[in-house]
Amino acid sequence: MTTKEIKWTMFVITAIGNFIAMLDSTTVNLALYPMSVDLNVTMTQIQWVMVAYMLVLTVFLPFFGKLGDIFPKNKLYSIGFSIFAIGAFLNTTATSFVLLVAYRCLEALGASIMLSNAQAIIAGIFKNERRGKALGLNGCIVALGGMSGPALGGILINSFGWHSVFVPCIPVALAGAYYAWKMLPHNVKTDRKNFKFDYKGFIYFTISLFALLLAISEGHSWGWGSVKIIALGVITLIFGGLFYFRDHKINYPLINFSLFKIKSFTFGNLAVMTSYMAMFTNSILLPFFLQEILEYNPLITGLLILPYSVTLSVIAPISGRLSGKYGSRYLTIAGPVVYIIALIMYAMYDKNVQMWQLVFASGLMGIGNGLFQSPSNNAIMTSVHKDELGIASGILALSRNLGNILGVAVTITLFETFKNIFLEEGKYYDLAFLTAYRSTMGFGILFGIFCLTFAYIAYKPHKTTH
Repeated sequence: MTTKEIKWTMFVITAIGNFIAMLDSTTVNLALYPMSVDLNVTMTQIQWVMVAYMLVLTVFLPFFGKLGDIFPKNKLYSIGFSIFAIGAFLNTTATSFVLLVAYRCLEALGASIMLSNAQAIIAGIFKNERRGKALGLNGCIVALGGMSGPALGGILINSFGWHSVFVPCIPVALAGAYYAWKMLPHNVKTDRKNFKFDYKGFIYFTISLFALLLAISEGHSWGWGSVKIIALGVITLIFGGLFYFRDHKINYPLINFSLFKIKSFTFGNLAVMTSYMAMFTNSILLPFFLQEILEYNPLITGLLILPYSVTLSVIAPISGRLSGKYGSRYLTIAGPVVYIIALIMYAMYDKNVQMWQLVFASGLMGIGNGLFQSPSNNAIMTSVHKDELGIASGILALSRNLGNILGVAVTITLFETFKNIFLEEGKYYDLAFLTAYRSTMGFGILFGIFCLTFAYIAYKPHKTTH
């Protein structure tokens, strides 16, 4: 194989990790409603299928990002694939809500290994304009995973039940494990003997984040002024403060806050986080709306979500290539504007909405996300020194997944709170559901506006240099 062929082979193997993570996410999102019915749990409880997954994935990102600098990436990535495959297989056997959440956590551990190193591998393989092209193509492959998820998930759920949505990822992950071991880079940047990891900081970070998520998720059930919620708030602040000050004090910080002195890196990550919060507001609410209010089956629901991934897969590589040539500012501004319009459309829909309107809004969401994601990733990774690509990749993945976690937790909490308020006011169920849906979607629009603001601040309108 030529050097060029080897590089692109390594790229495909790396991108497959992101592919199955997206495939798993979109199929599981579609399965949340039948899961809640089958396992006899509430919408608040079923969110932990997603929240627990994202929590484990997120808290381990800095750790595995660090490991990526001292262990050969081929072995590390292969282990990630393998753990993911085991978790996916166990999910197919889950007979209770507790087991399902536990197996999802194992699956998340494998995903965390891959996602914390994916951007660093791609950025290390390619330089200059090719890096933007590669990141754009990575976005396209991710989109193909998302594109496959809804339709495939709908078919599987209709034919075999929700357990079957985990099956497609298993052979893909096993094949990825084999080829990652054979093909990915073997070199390491740091002497293993000199490796230091801030385990105390890791514990502080995990406790603070878990307390925050638990408070957000259970606030409407326990009461926002209850002793439990106040206690969780105190724990969040104490351990968050301990983590921040420790990270500044030691020579081997978990996150390395010094990178946040770079304006484009800081606001770029904030833009990514809030964009995912906006996206997840829609991706969580829409399947429930389509299945609960419009009474569509999982297959139709999946097909109505499909245009999002189709348009994303088309736009992502184009925007990635353009960002490599001309910079990222205008693309990262245009993206949020487009998907904010889509969110406004979704918020206006009711029981009389036509299928073509749902398809149009879904496609528009994909265009907006495609315009934003690849250029923003490219800009963030090119804003740091090449020796810091590993930790920058970990922080970028951390921002992305914090957005996912907060998006899920905040969306479900707001929706359940609004729905209960409207039911207590005497509204019948469908009207209470629809009003809560619209109110919560308004917060998704607000997150999109935050993303737009941060992107505007982050990127200057000049040609990207490396």
